[in-house]
Amino acid sequence: MENRKLKILAFVTAAFVMMAMYMVFFYLPAMRSGSGGLLDSSFKIFYFHMPLAITAYLAFFIVFAASIMQLRFHDVKWDIYARSAAEIGVIFALLVLITGSIWARATWGWYWVWEPRLTTSLALFLVYVTYLLLRQAIEEPESKARLAAVFGIVGFVSVPLSFLSIRLWRSVHPLMFGEAMYGSTGGGLEGSALQLTLMVNLLAFIALLITLFIYKSNTETLKEEIRVLRASRR
Repeated sequence: MENRKLKILAFVTAAFVMMAMYMVFFYLPAMRSGSGGLLDSSFKIFYFHMPLAITAYLAFFIVFAASIMQLRFHDVKWDIYARSAAEIGVIFALLVLITGSIWARATWGWYWVWEPRLTTSLALFLVYVTYLLLRQAIEEPESKARLAAVFGIVGFVSVPLSFLSIRLWRSVHPLMFGEAMYGSTGGGLEGSALQLTLMVNLLAFIALLITLFIYKSNTETLKEEIRVLRASRR
């Protein structure tokens, strides 16, 4: 992407992020539980926690799709896309665990509870940390790309497992949308202000993912070109 377009994208992303922050801390009305009680202000972290989780899922889907393309076409660009998305996705997944722990402390009194959503989210994070470690452990570029692609495809099963965990098993984690298999319904978000804030935050984090992905991919492409150039001079 041209440098000017990248700067515009970065500016738009920064504007979205600042707008999202403003809406969470200044635009949202006082939040109440289903019984009418005033919710602790720590609940606002949900507006970061959920978009972060969805964005991490999207990043890992890019890893999955790029891995398939890598095995099919054996083009280094797909390997670059996969590892770029994986590195960004791991950061988002870590932030999901951190924000989830903060919310858990305020809601349940503990930073960590071994329940399905938290456990599968941790497993998801560890799967893609392992993916990155695997890439570091293999030196030969073609073998690295091939094995990483296989891992990126197989490891993607952790994404739907994490997403569906509170629908498949009983969990203390709130279900915001849809219904669980055991009959519980989601709490939902009522009110246009709450829904608009959540949507703006989601768009902001998706824009951030796109921006980081393009910058990271461009950097990795330059590194690959330098590696090939050095190899050709030997």
